[in-house]
Amino acid sequence: MKLLRRGERRPDIDPGEVALHARNVQFDWADTPLHWMPDEPIASHLINSLNLLLPEGERMFCAAYGEALPFVKDEKLREAMLGFIGQESMHAETHDKVLHEVLVAHGIDPQPYVRQAEYLFRKTLGPRDNEGVAARQTLVERLAVIACLEHFFAYLGDWVLNADLEKFDAEPRIADLFRWHGAEEVEHRHVAHDVAVYFGAGYLRRAAIMTFVFPTFLTLVVRGTKYMVHQDPALPDLGYPRLIKRVFGAMWRGALPGVPSLLWSALTTFKPGYNPGSVGSTAQAVAYLAKSPAAQAIAS
Repeated sequence: MKLLRRGERRPDIDPGEVALHARNVQFDWADTPLHWMPDEPIASHLINSLNLLLPEGERMFCAAYGEALPFVKDEKLREAMLGFIGQESMHAETHDKVLHEVLVAHGIDPQPYVRQAEYLFRKTLGPRDNEGVAARQTLVERLAVIACLEHFFAYLGDWVLNADLEKFDAEPRIADLFRWHGAEEVEHRHVAHDVAVYFGAGYLRRAAIMTFVFPTFLTLVVRGTKYMVHQDPALPDLGYPRLIKRVFGAMWRGALPGVPSLLWSALTTFKPGYNPGSVGSTAQAVAYLAKSPAAQAIAS
């Protein structure tokens, strides 16, 4: 298959759903700069803040799917869930290494924020000590939350695959980290939605949960960005008003996805008959994964 250039969309050759599998990747983080977009330190920190959230979040995804698998009789869905678990496990492991091998190396102590992420994903969104119908409904709620979050991860994956980060002199290894991850999010974007629907999370429940998840996700990312800026001795300790102003500036320059497109993406999930297949291109994602430097490092 001809590889697509970044930003090129070819829906006529989109293969649709593909068999999911975890890809071994190898990153060498030696001498990786903290401001991986040198002239966009706030955008660098905002995207870096995902490294604070993702490992715990993705471990929660895997744990919830492990609980759900025994109840799934559809073999195609089971196969997709197993592929999803494999990919999410690799994402968590890789971003966890970034926490320790990049952030700590630059004097950033991630633990206070990571502990908050642990509480959120292990306690608030973790399993409950209940039984029967209550246990089933708790699991369905968690699966619906995962579906909402996975919509945003697919959106961000599509954005990073098409964003011209090179014009900001983006450090190639960090750019590849998020493009590899983003491409797999686009590749498996249908799974979480299909699982939630299979377990009976209907339109009203999914819409209600998205109403909660969308502002919560934005708040966590902004809070993580502020924490990173506060820890960075090279930057002033900005309060939220000045920080958000700087974030909007980075969005306007194209170093971050813009609020209008993010909001519109969230609103599309409220359409009856919403299909996550409309987010991104599988062909583009698979094409990037075939040439990702981190994946090639293992292959060679």
